[in-house]
Amino acid sequence: MRERSGRRPRWVYGQGSDPDYSSSLANERTFLTWVRTALALLGAGVALDVVKLSIPSRLQDAIALALVGLALVTALMAWARWGLVERAMRRRASLPPPVFGIMFVMVVVGIAAVLIASWL
Repeated sequence: MRERSGRRPRWVYGQGSDPDYSSSLANERTFLTWVRTALALLGAGVALDVVKLSIPSRLQDAIALALVGLALVTALMAWARWGLVERAMRRRASLPPPVFGIMFVMVVVGIAAVLIASWL
């Protein structure tokens, strides 16, 4: 059953029918958690750019830029993931795999490893 509504984005709401409210709200909470993570990364990148650490300046700038870039990607992927999950629930289909979460962890571990190695 396809519902007609003016809700946007249409690539999400133009599919299937409304899922259970609790599932939709859980998806929204997950989206907001990723947005909060993006804000924390943005704050860390700005702080790293402002505070002088005992690591080479170019390395500090590179890590700050990486954190700000990761914040941008995280915010965009949070929105995309929210839409993909919401659409899958509306279609009563399988949820998409958490590919971004795995890549996110690898990037954060890499940045942490570079910082730890530079302090040793």
